[in-house]
Amino acid sequence: MSVARVIVDVPSRETDRPFDYLIPPRLEGWVEVGSRVAVPFGGRTLQGIVVGLAEDASVDLKRLKELADVLDAVPPLSAELVELGEWMSRRWLCPLAISLQAMLPAALKGKTEKYITLARGAQWPADTLETYGDLKQALERHSPLKMSGLLQQFPDRADAIKKLLKAGLLEEAQKVEDRLSVRTVLTVFAPEPDALREGIAAIPARAAKQRETLEYLLAHPEPIAQQRLAEEVGTGTATIRALADKGLLELRQVEEDRDPYAGRNFPQSAPMRLTPAQAEAFAPIAGAVAERRHDVFLLHGVTGSGKTEIYLQAIQKCLDQDREAIVLVPEISLTPQMVERFKSRFGERVAVMHSRLSNGERYDEWRRIRDGRAQVAIGARSAIFAPFSRIGLIVIDEEHETSYKQEESPKYHARDVAVERARQHGAAVVLGSATPSLETYAAAIARGTAAAGARRAYAASAGEGTTALSASEDDAIRPVYVPLPERVGDRPLPGVTIVDMREELKLGNRAMFSGALADALRARLERGEQSVLLLNRRGYSTFVMCRSCGYTAQCPHCDIALTYHRGSQNLRCHYCGYAEREPSVCPSCQSPHIRFFGTGTQKVEEALSQTFPGIRVIRMDVDTTSEKGSHEKWLTQFRERRADVLLGTQMVAKGLDFPYVTLVGVLAADSALKLPDFRAPERTFQLLTQVAGRAGRHELPGEVIIQTYEPEHPSVALVRHHDYAAFTEQELGHRRKLGYPPFGRLISITLSHEQAPALIAMGQSFASKLRERASAAGLTGSNAYGAPNALEVLGPVASPIPRLKDRYRFQCMIKYRGDVDALGWTAQALQELAEAAKRTGAQISVDVDPQMML
Repeated sequence: MSVARVIVDVPSRETDRPFDYLIPPRLEGWVEVGSRVAVPFGGRTLQGIVVGLAEDASVDLKRLKELADVLDAVPPLSAELVELGEWMSRRWLCPLAISLQAMLPAALKGKTEKYITLARGAQWPADTLETYGDLKQALERHSPLKMSGLLQQFPDRADAIKKLLKAGLLEEAQKVEDRLSVRTVLTVFAPEPDALREGIAAIPARAAKQRETLEYLLAHPEPIAQQRLAEEVGTGTATIRALADKGLLELRQVEEDRDPYAGRNFPQSAPMRLTPAQAEAFAPIAGAVAERRHDVFLLHGVTGSGKTEIYLQAIQKCLDQDREAIVLVPEISLTPQMVERFKSRFGERVAVMHSRLSNGERYDEWRRIRDGRAQVAIGARSAIFAPFSRIGLIVIDEEHETSYKQEESPKYHARDVAVERARQHGAAVVLGSATPSLETYAAAIARGTAAAGARRAYAASAGEGTTALSASEDDAIRPVYVPLPERVGDRPLPGVTIVDMREELKLGNRAMFSGALADALRARLERGEQSVLLLNRRGYSTFVMCRSCGYTAQCPHCDIALTYHRGSQNLRCHYCGYAEREPSVCPSCQSPHIRFFGTGTQKVEEALSQTFPGIRVIRMDVDTTSEKGSHEKWLTQFRERRADVLLGTQMVAKGLDFPYVTLVGVLAADSALKLPDFRAPERTFQLLTQVAGRAGRHELPGEVIIQTYEPEHPSVALVRHHDYAAFTEQELGHRRKLGYPPFGRLISITLSHEQAPALIAMGQSFASKLRERASAAGLTGSNAYGAPNALEVLGPVASPIPRLKDRYRFQCMIKYRGDVDALGWTAQALQELAEAAKRTGAQISVDVDPQMML
């Protein structure tokens, strides 16, 4: 018999290898690479993925167990996706089971169910039958029964069921089942017209509704859902079933997609004529698609420069070749607008995949892609795993966004996965942004494809001859630089005013709106124009403090202050979800002088209503967009001008395009600058530039007002002139001095445990092993940014947030550059650490190329 090599769904380092199983004759021909299978494993039945097939095995065939079942007629993963999963496992040091599971829709992440049956041929003793006869009867009527269903029917018989299993009177079987099934609808199929006419003639006069039903089918012969037919005719389903019993029509269960956009009408749109600048940017991308050539492009276009139209026309080129395209967007809030544009252009060929759809909707969109009924997939990070087989183009919009990096294992970056997947297919990748990440920008400059001015700026900061990415050629992304420096129609970028809030205080203005911003908001209200306000803090107040004793409300499970939410009148931890009621007196000293400090979006919403009576405000943050469809609802209302102000966190800063938005206000531009993260200046500049780009995108001119306590900081000051090049030159200079990306690379190791001392010992052991290897290899351990090949280990130290969810956290940071096998050494050190972690209950988290340092 053939052998299947299976990765079992046990996400641990100890089981991170294929296990061999015999393929029984009944399953021969059904098992392929990428098949989901049920396998016996350690006394349980678990789900696994077949990653290889062979005629022999690494052990004696007689000792191998057989596959229990194949779970799908068509493998959910292709051989190409399995290969991609293996690459992800190596690239981000995670178990292969985790990387493969990341590619499956939630509906296919199977769970093991226990079933109970009567044992064949077993004779029940009279006393047992007298006591448990009702249980036996239930199993005789319906067998097998799920254990959960049996316990629901007999809630007091758990011990009895165990006893009967041990006595051999009952048997237990395990089965892996999907969390969701395909939805079917009972559908009516009409016979041929002549048969229908004969049927109508045979219906007696008293059965008027039956005759009316058949007459409707004669006029509308296409298949129709039974419920809809009953509604159309004005009868009950019993009438339709009676006709089916007579053989006058046929009832069949038919699969039906759970379409998240059912009933929505998307007017057809035609390609727009490209401006000369757009045409110049489009040409190299279209050339790569036409030649089926793998290449990566950085489309660096200012806000409003028409990047989306270039995406659309490049995708059309791809579809004309009978190939497929994936479009990634960073925020769920961007998806409705992108869906509208893409559905209007490509209609039913577009599938949408993001986390705010139900599991059923995502599963059905995934099936549309797998079955070839959709050729374009739009979605957030995980849409990169769409089961296409002929990919010609992958677009990553707002490529700089950190949301493309997954923060749970597998900690992949969608940009890197996109490039690797495109390489497998010979496809083009377009990375679009008005503010590219410094790593991507520097890599494009290093390729030598950028304009002379950009190269001079890079050379001034980085030094001539410096390699942009500290990585091997196989691992580096080297995009072609494609600039798009002007807005469509030569519309000007909005003017930016930076307001020093220290000066506002000196003038006696203690309100959250500066005089300039208040006047600008008032002017827009008078003219009937719209405004966008950004404050990247949700809630009402950021912390609560007693003015008598200094007590600050802290989360009991995390080392973080609680945020006050006025609507629910509670204090909430935004990390673990802990909540407590709003205090009326200080819990420490019983003083009534409890005060709420800091400002969140809820407080701004209240202040707007008080300052501008009658103003209509839409607030978009995590608290107001948790319900399904809420993003689309709020954005549609704003587009229809049913609100004057769109207030929100960073979800309102990117990609949105509204013709009547002429004012953008930023309330706390420097709120993220003091975070313990070397990328904080870059993220601040990107966020401010992106939100500034929401203003003046159409005929009406735009204005941006940025409020800050640090107007001289480059991340704020350089936004005034939208000067990405100047900011990049300065920031790359800082990065080079410290050896941070793109001039070095990082691996973050986080250890967590309920007891801090255990973490310190483990962290020191891990760090010392890596330092020994670096020293033995002759690398400069003390200066990872000064030598061509070097590795430096920092830590262990307490994490910036030392405790989360009752677990203490310590970090080690590996900084390296050049030809250094940092991944291999880290994997070896982690393997040696795994036994100690298992023994003590410590958890180890590895983040290769981390985006968040907290």
